[in-house]
Amino acid sequence: MFGLCPIQAVTLAGMQTLTELNENFAIPGVLGFEEGNGGLICARVTGAGGTGTIYLHGAHVTHWQPVGAETVLFLSEHSKFEDGKAIRGGVPLIFPWFGAREGGGPVHGFARTAMWEVAFAAVSGDEVHLTLTLGPSEVSRAAGYDRFRLAYEVVFGRELTLRLSVANQGEKPLTFEEGMHSYFEVSDVESVGVEGLGGTEYVDKVDDFKRKRQSEAVLRFTGTVDRPYLNTEAAVTVEDVGMKRKIVVAKKGSKTTVVWNPWTEVTATLNDMGAEEWRKMVCVETVNAMENSVTLQPSEAHTMEAKISVVGA
Repeated sequence: MFGLCPIQAVTLAGMQTLTELNENFAIPGVLGFEEGNGGLICARVTGAGGTGTIYLHGAHVTHWQPVGAETVLFLSEHSKFEDGKAIRGGVPLIFPWFGAREGGGPVHGFARTAMWEVAFAAVSGDEVHLTLTLGPSEVSRAAGYDRFRLAYEVVFGRELTLRLSVANQGEKPLTFEEGMHSYFEVSDVESVGVEGLGGTEYVDKVDDFKRKRQSEAVLRFTGTVDRPYLNTEAAVTVEDVGMKRKIVVAKKGSKTTVVWNPWTEVTATLNDMGAEEWRKMVCVETVNAMENSVTLQPSEAHTMEAKISVVGA
């Protein structure tokens, strides 16, 4: 798979220190580990196909910029980089539930605030491959999840590939929701169009969770949008006239696509987002949620993938 380039692959037991990470996974001139914002450990990627950053806190990709292009992911200037806090922007990981959970627990699950471990690093052509893993913890067990394993493969290059695999290591069925909550940077959300969801049924969370069907071919933004689109495997394109580019999100193993922009009203309730930052972002999320939740039998596994590419400037 990586035949033409050097490979480094090591699995470490227990918490990984910055020294251990660099000794076992760093690739000179391409990949290194350092203290990022808030003192949290992150991996910095400088590959021939593009640059990127991923934090071990939440396995959170905060930056991706293909060579010759502008940065693609939005990251709030007010993001929290603290233990137990989710980062606002980039690509938060959602598991094992989407949104708020009956009975309590962190919104969007525990994976996006957990400390993940690096299991693999390699270069292949102009791409840099990283795999992070997550298993049960005291937090997950308290929520009733104690026999699972997650592997998250991130490929930084001219495209950004995100591949989340879930394994059921228990003796009972495992039901979960999951998502890659990708935030995209745009010139002005009021000049952006989202294509690929025309004719698709969605839940309108800003209108009492009513079920609707999108009649227009292109979604335009004139207020808060919070829509899980159900039973769709279509690729979605964010067309940004101001930046003269299109961001394409193709996916596999996902039947839900969520489109979100908080506009002024919801942004005012967020302490990790500037008052006008809603103008500069739109979320197109690769998800399995609600009626598209996943159930795995013992020893089964499931993989969900998003492949993000940029056309234009």
